[in-house]
Amino acid sequence: MPTAIDQARDELFSHVLRCGVLEADPEHQKEWMDDTMQYLADRYPDLKPEALGQVRVLGERFCRPVVKHTTPAEALSESESPAALETDVVESEETAEVSA
Repeated sequence: MPTAIDQARDELFSHVLRCGVLEADPEHQKEWMDDTMQYLADRYPDLKPEALGQVRVLGERFCRPVVKHTTPAEALSESESPAALETDVVESEETAEVSA
C-alpha cells in the first residue's frame, strides 16, 4: 500500500505531465509549483511540512531538463572529430595559399 507521501509525489508528477509546466518559464514553474503544493497540502492533511517539502523537491527535480553526461570521445560529433578538424586546417591552408 503506497504511503501518503508516495501518493502525493505520484499525483504531483501526474499534474506536471498533464499541465505542460515543463515548457513554462522558471518564474511560471515556481508559481505553478506554489499553487500545486498548496493543493496537495489541502488534499493530504496528514503530511507534515517536512514531507511536503520532500515532495516539492522531487517535483522541482522532475521539472528540470535532463542533462546527458557523455565521455569526451562521445562529446565530439563527426564534424568535430580530430580527422575532420585536420581536413578543415588543410583546406584553410590551401585556400590561404591560393589567395596569396
